[in-house]
Amino acid sequence: MSNSIQAPANAAAGEHVQREHSSYSDAALTPPVDVVEDANGITLYADLPGVSRDKLNLHVEASTLTIDAESDLQVPQDLQTSHTEVGLGRFRRVFTLSKELDTQGVTAELAQGVLKLRIPKAAHAQQRRVQVQVR
Repeated sequence: MSNSIQAPANAAAGEHVQREHSSYSDAALTPPVDVVEDANGITLYADLPGVSRDKLNLHVEASTLTIDAESDLQVPQDLQTSHTEVGLGRFRRVFTLSKELDTQGVTAELAQGVLKLRIPKAAHAQQRRVQVQVR
């Protein structure tokens, strides 16, 4: 099984490599994510193996959360692999967030290849107790 993109037969060898690289570099893995909700918000746990803090980009724009990351795992130059399970080192995941969430209060932690994102509920969506008066 090959992951390369075939160039037309009349293409030069260098052109084949360039096309393969540009298409391959645009591809990304979808990291698995667990979402846990509680009364105060949601917590997302994303598996990002080999990703360091400087290769992780988180963006919140309007109601969209985007996770972009690149793995730092490199195969040494003098080593040839005979089988590769994951050939891509780029991750991307996009979420549409509910208006009930406070996107200004997002916090993030990265430890042991797991990204933990905490998004609190907005004040208007938080549960509150209503006092009942007896007359």
